Amino acid sequence: MQYLKLLRPHHWVKNLFLFIPLFFAGELFSLSVIRELIAAFFAFSLVASSVYIINDYKDIEADRRHPVKCKRPLASGAVSRPAALVFFVLCLGIGLALAWYVKPKFLFVVGIYFILNLFYSLGLKNISILDVIILSIGFVLRIRAGGIASDTAVSSWLVVMVFLLALFMAVAKRRDDVLIKHASGQEMRKASKGYNMDFMNVVLALLSAVIIVCYLMYTLDPVTIERFRTYRLYYTTLFVIAGLLRYLQITYVDNNTGSPTKILYKDRFIQLTIALWILSFYVIIYLPANKSFFD
Repeated sequence: MQYLKLLRPHHWVKNLFLFIPLFFAGELFSLSVIRELIAAFFAFSLVASSVYIINDYKDIEADRRHPVKCKRPLASGAVSRPAALVFFVLCLGIGLALAWYVKPKFLFVVGIYFILNLFYSLGLKNISILDVIILSIGFVLRIRAGGIASDTAVSSWLVVMVFLLALFMAVAKRRDDVLIKHASGQEMRKASKGYNMDFMNVVLALLSAVIIVCYLMYTLDPVTIERFRTYRLYYTTLFVIAGLLRYLQITYVDNNTGSPTKILYKDRFIQLTIALWILSFYVIIYLPANKSFFD
């Protein structure tokens, strides 16, 4: 069980971003493409897990001082360092081989993701602002990889929105580190020295506003309307606003944003908001216009 936890499979949900380009292209039920994307999903997940292992290996001492991360397999001593390195090699090797099987160009993007995050783990994560930007680029690489695996074009709007949303969540997570620092007096990560509550609160508010405006501009863009043959996409903005407001509520009121993944798994409001957003988008772009729920 501890060896499985070392891979952080609960974080694999992030790699569902590979399916986003296909969803927005209206081709989600193309079975031949779905098979490719499933292989791409596991390839990306295994490579990501190899990065998690290296990150945990590098941060053993720091994680032992963290109230939550101290329970990780390496920090707690449940998994030895040599065993972790063996798992790292296996995950990376199998992941890259599977990525090559999907497509050589897909392997190239996965390779960029691995190298970027390797340098992140080895020191770039200690540089304030750069740390959250690198994390956000990782999500952009996921949708780029998904577009390559499914032979689907990725719009610039989609890249911008995914980057902003990932940046928003990364900043919220760093804010949680600042809260822990204030409560315990201990620095959870070196990058936290460049952050304080006022800065984080301003950045979160700014990003929230920019995300909403960008999403509205995307749904109202003439190119988007022509591509999807409907002007109704702006209806889905309701769920984007609701989801962001709930995340801000968790951040400012509950002071609980340590892990966006855990919030996704546990918070029913956000789960419902995402489900309704997906459902509304599905109804608008997948159902024939003469049968649309919104007509």
